[in-house]
Amino acid sequence: MTTPPESGPTLDAASPLPPDIEAADEPTKVPLALEDWLTVLIMGALALITFANVIVRYFTDSSFAWTEEFSVFLMIMLALVAGSAAVARDRHIRIEYFSESGSMARRKRLAQFGALMIAILFALIGALSIRMVWDDYRFEETTPGIGLPAWWYSIWLPIVSFAIAGRAIGLMVRRGRKTNYKSDDNNSSKKGDAK
Repeated sequence: MTTPPESGPTLDAASPLPPDIEAADEPTKVPLALEDWLTVLIMGALALITFANVIVRYFTDSSFAWTEEFSVFLMIMLALVAGSAAVARDRHIRIEYFSESGSMARRKRLAQFGALMIAILFALIGALSIRMVWDDYRFEETTPGIGLPAWWYSIWLPIVSFAIAGRAIGLMVRRGRKTNYKSDDNNSSKKGDAK
Protein backbone atom coordinates (compact mmCIF):
# COMPACT_ATOMS: atom_id res chain seq x y z
CA MET A 1 0.00 0.00 0.00
CA THR A 2 1.46 3.35 -1.00
CA THR A 3 0.83 6.62 0.70
CA PRO A 4 -0.52 9.50 -1.34
CA PRO A 5 1.97 12.29 -2.04
CA GLU A 6 1.80 15.32 0.19
CA SER A 7 0.35 18.44 -1.28
CA GLY A 8 2.74 21.27 -2.07
CA PRO A 9 6.45 21.20 -2.75
CA THR A 10 8.78 19.39 -0.42
CA LEU A 11 12.35 20.60 -0.16
CA ASP A 12 15.22 19.06 1.68
CA ALA A 13 18.95 19.65 1.54
CA ALA A 14 19.40 17.21 -1.35
CA SER A 15 16.63 18.47 -3.64
CA PRO A 16 17.35 21.30 -6.06
CA LEU A 17 15.58 24.60 -5.62
CA PRO A 18 12.72 25.28 -8.00
CA PRO A 19 13.41 28.16 -10.42
CA ASP A 20 10.94 30.48 -8.65
CA ILE A 21 12.85 30.27 -5.33
CA GLU A 22 16.08 32.26 -5.06
CA ALA A 23 19.29 30.68 -3.81
CA ALA A 24 19.82 31.07 -0.08
CA ASP A 25 22.98 33.16 -0.15
CA GLU A 26 24.67 35.43 -2.64
CA PRO A 27 28.37 34.82 -3.18
CA THR A 28 30.53 37.05 -0.97
CA LYS A 29 34.29 37.54 -0.68
CA VAL A 30 34.24 36.57 3.01
CA PRO A 31 32.19 33.36 3.39
CA LEU A 32 28.92 33.69 5.26
CA ALA A 33 29.74 30.44 7.00
CA LEU A 34 31.93 32.51 9.33
CA GLU A 35 28.90 34.16 10.95
CA ASP A 36 26.95 30.89 10.85
CA TRP A 37 29.65 29.00 12.75
CA LEU A 38 30.16 31.82 15.22
CA THR A 39 26.41 31.80 15.89
CA VAL A 40 26.47 28.05 16.47
CA LEU A 41 29.48 28.27 18.80
CA ILE A 42 28.04 31.17 20.80
CA MET A 43 24.64 29.48 21.12
CA GLY A 44 26.33 26.23 22.19
CA ALA A 45 28.46 27.99 24.80
CA LEU A 46 25.42 29.89 26.07
CA ALA A 47 23.40 26.69 26.35
CA LEU A 48 26.20 24.82 28.15
CA ILE A 49 26.82 27.65 30.62
CA THR A 50 23.12 28.00 31.39
CA PHE A 51 22.64 24.24 31.70
CA ALA A 52 25.63 23.93 34.05
CA ASN A 53 24.25 26.74 36.20
CA VAL A 54 20.81 25.08 36.39
CA ILE A 55 22.33 21.74 37.40
CA VAL A 56 24.53 23.34 40.08
CA ARG A 57 21.58 25.34 41.44
CA TYR A 58 19.37 22.26 41.55
CA PHE A 59 21.84 20.08 43.41
CA THR A 60 23.65 22.60 45.64
CA ASP A 61 21.27 25.56 46.19
CA SER A 62 24.00 27.91 44.95
CA SER A 63 25.02 29.10 41.50
CA PHE A 64 28.07 29.87 39.44
CA ALA A 65 28.56 33.62 39.86
CA TRP A 66 30.43 33.94 36.58
CA THR A 67 27.64 32.52 34.41
CA GLU A 68 25.53 35.68 34.42
CA GLU A 69 28.42 37.85 33.28
CA PHE A 70 29.43 35.44 30.50
CA SER A 71 25.82 34.91 29.47
CA VAL A 72 25.20 38.65 29.03
CA PHE A 73 28.41 38.97 27.01
CA LEU A 74 27.51 35.98 24.83
CA MET A 75 23.99 37.29 24.20
CA ILE A 76 25.38 40.65 23.07
CA MET A 77 27.91 38.90 20.83
CA LEU A 78 25.13 36.72 19.44
CA ALA A 79 23.08 39.78 18.53
CA LEU A 80 26.07 41.45 16.84
CA VAL A 81 27.14 38.34 14.91
CA ALA A 82 23.56 37.64 13.83
CA GLY A 83 23.27 41.30 12.81
CA SER A 84 26.34 40.88 10.62
CA ALA A 85 24.79 37.82 8.98
CA ALA A 86 21.51 39.69 8.48
CA VAL A 87 23.28 42.59 6.78
CA ALA A 88 25.33 40.29 4.56
CA ARG A 89 22.20 38.38 3.52
CA ASP A 90 20.19 41.60 3.03
CA ARG A 91 17.66 40.56 5.70
CA HIS A 92 17.79 43.75 7.72
CA ILE A 93 14.66 45.66 8.66
CA ARG A 94 13.13 47.86 5.98
CA ILE A 95 9.75 49.09 4.84
CA GLU A 96 8.99 46.94 1.80
CA TYR A 97 6.35 49.32 0.52
CA PHE A 98 9.15 51.74 -0.34
CA SER A 99 12.02 49.33 -1.01
CA GLU A 100 10.09 46.98 -3.33
CA SER A 101 8.10 49.54 -5.34
CA GLY A 102 9.01 51.86 -8.17
CA SER A 103 11.47 51.49 -11.00
CA MET A 104 14.46 49.20 -10.89
CA ALA A 105 16.82 52.19 -10.68
CA ARG A 106 14.90 53.52 -7.65
CA ARG A 107 15.01 50.16 -5.87
CA LYS A 108 18.70 49.83 -6.65
CA ARG A 109 19.45 53.27 -5.21
CA LEU A 110 17.33 52.62 -2.10
CA ALA A 111 19.10 49.31 -1.52
CA GLN A 112 22.47 51.02 -1.84
CA PHE A 113 21.37 53.91 0.39
CA GLY A 114 20.18 51.50 3.10
CA ALA A 115 23.45 49.58 2.99
CA LEU A 116 25.43 52.84 3.10
CA MET A 117 23.51 54.04 6.18
CA ILE A 118 24.18 50.72 7.94
CA ALA A 119 27.87 50.99 7.07
CA ILE A 120 28.08 54.56 8.39
CA LEU A 121 26.21 53.68 11.60
CA PHE A 122 28.39 50.71 12.48
CA ALA A 123 31.61 52.46 11.44
CA LEU A 124 30.67 55.25 13.88
CA ILE A 125 29.86 52.74 16.61
CA GLY A 126 33.18 51.00 15.99
CA ALA A 127 35.18 54.23 15.96
CA LEU A 128 33.52 55.65 19.08
CA SER A 129 33.78 52.40 21.00
CA ILE A 130 37.57 52.31 20.52
CA ARG A 131 37.78 55.13 23.07
CA MET A 132 35.68 53.11 25.50
CA VAL A 133 38.00 50.11 25.12
CA TRP A 134 41.03 52.35 25.62
CA ASP A 135 39.51 53.84 28.78
CA ASP A 136 38.69 50.37 30.12
CA TYR A 137 42.29 49.33 29.52
CA ARG A 138 43.95 52.55 30.71
CA PHE A 139 41.96 52.86 33.94
CA GLU A 140 42.11 49.10 34.60
CA GLU A 141 38.34 48.77 34.86
CA THR A 142 37.11 45.41 36.08
CA THR A 143 33.76 43.72 35.72
CA PRO A 144 31.44 43.89 38.72
CA GLY A 145 30.62 40.17 38.74
CA ILE A 146 33.94 38.38 38.81
CA GLY A 147 36.52 41.14 38.46
CA LEU A 148 37.89 40.40 34.99
CA PRO A 149 39.41 43.26 33.00
CA ALA A 150 36.48 45.03 31.31
CA TRP A 151 38.37 45.50 28.06
CA TRP A 152 38.27 41.71 27.52
CA TYR A 153 34.57 42.19 26.81
CA SER A 154 34.53 45.67 25.32
CA ILE A 155 37.24 44.96 22.71
CA TRP A 156 34.73 42.93 20.71
CA LEU A 157 32.34 45.84 20.09
CA PRO A 158 34.60 47.75 17.67
CA ILE A 159 35.77 44.54 16.01
CA VAL A 160 32.28 43.28 15.25
CA SER A 161 31.00 46.78 14.44
CA PHE A 162 33.67 47.21 11.78
CA ALA A 163 32.86 43.72 10.48
CA ILE A 164 29.19 44.70 10.13
CA ALA A 165 30.23 47.93 8.37
CA GLY A 166 32.35 45.84 6.00
CA ARG A 167 29.43 43.51 5.30
CA ALA A 168 27.23 46.54 4.59
CA ILE A 169 29.79 47.96 2.16
CA GLY A 170 29.92 44.57 0.42
CA LEU A 171 26.12 44.55 0.22
CA MET A 172 26.14 48.07 -1.23
CA VAL A 173 28.61 47.00 -3.92
CA ARG A 174 26.61 43.86 -4.74
CA ARG A 175 23.39 45.87 -4.95
CA GLY A 176 25.12 48.28 -7.31
CA ARG A 177 25.95 45.39 -9.64
CA LYS A 178 22.54 43.71 -9.41
CA THR A 179 20.46 44.28 -12.52
CA ASN A 180 17.19 42.44 -11.83
CA TYR A 181 14.89 42.56 -8.84
CA LYS A 182 12.10 40.28 -7.68
CA SER A 183 9.17 42.50 -8.50
CA ASP A 184 10.47 43.07 -12.07
CA ASP A 185 10.39 39.33 -12.61
CA ASN A 186 6.90 39.13 -11.10
CA ASN A 187 5.63 42.07 -13.17
CA SER A 188 7.04 40.66 -16.40
CA SER A 189 5.50 37.25 -15.75
CA LYS A 190 2.12 38.92 -15.03
CA LYS A 191 2.40 40.92 -18.25
CA GLY A 192 3.26 37.75 -20.14
CA ASP A 193 0.22 36.00 -18.66
CA ALA A 194 -2.04 38.86 -19.75
CA LYS A 195 -0.91 38.59 -23.40
